[in-house]
Amino acid sequence: MKTRSTFAAIAAIAGIAITTTATFAQDVPAAVGARQGQFKIMALNVGVLGNMARGNTEYDAGQASAAAANLVALSMLDQSFHWPEGTDNMSIDGTRALPAIWENLPDVVMKWEAFGAAATGLAAEAGNGLDALRAAIGPVGGTCGACHDAYRAPQ
Repeated sequence: MKTRSTFAAIAAIAGIAITTTATFAQDVPAAVGARQGQFKIMALNVGVLGNMARGNTEYDAGQASAAAANLVALSMLDQSFHWPEGTDNMSIDGTRALPAIWENLPDVVMKWEAFGAAATGLAAEAGNGLDALRAAIGPVGGTCGACHDAYRAPQ
């Protein structure tokens, strides 16, 4: 089951990356489109989980488990192709990535690994009831915020 979720997440990333790349081909390099597609998929899955945790949608153990597994699958993607130098918001339009990313790559990698660890913890708990989901989703949001605060420009 997790293997199907992993393949589904990767296929979805590829589809969004291709669509995004085709749409912005003149303005945004393919790597930027790919990473933006990845983050849209992350946001979709975090949104599913967050809506359940807040009580905005009915808790569903299967959906919670699938969304959490998708986050784990995303965390395992090799990021090296997504972040070529010169793809920051000071070099090109269409991205909010700050130049600080390339100035402090070890910290970015550490934050990405922390996201993976938090997603793995969430995946272990997401299907075990609403209280377990609520307890495990906070660390995922914290890792997202830590990276956004340091390396993403405001809208």
